[in-house]
Amino acid sequence: MDFKELAENLELEENEFLELIGLFIKTAYSDLNKLQSAIEDVDTDKVARFAHSIKGTSSNLGLIGIFECAKRIEMSVQNNDLDGVTGAAKRIKEQLDRIAKALAKNER
Repeated sequence: MDFKELAENLELEENEFLELIGLFIKTAYSDLNKLQSAIEDVDTDKVARFAHSIKGTSSNLGLIGIFECAKRIEMSVQNNDLDGVTGAAKRIKEQLDRIAKALAKNER
């Protein structure tokens, strides 16, 4: 993952971007856990809320893959179709794990 390029796209210094990514990872994991619980409880309001939160922040940071998955979840809920939301949540987690791993490597 090219943090420097992502930072430049947002007109930020790389160290500022890395700090934001670190905060995002913590918040996104928390929101993702709540999202997964809401999916299990079939609480569509909470599913939409947590997907929207993840979508907004990932968009602001240029994390398009996470944005697309969260958007897919949000749209599914709006269409009263929860098929596939578990898979999209899993893909968000995989991408968060990949970013967290890249961030840890970058901090060494």
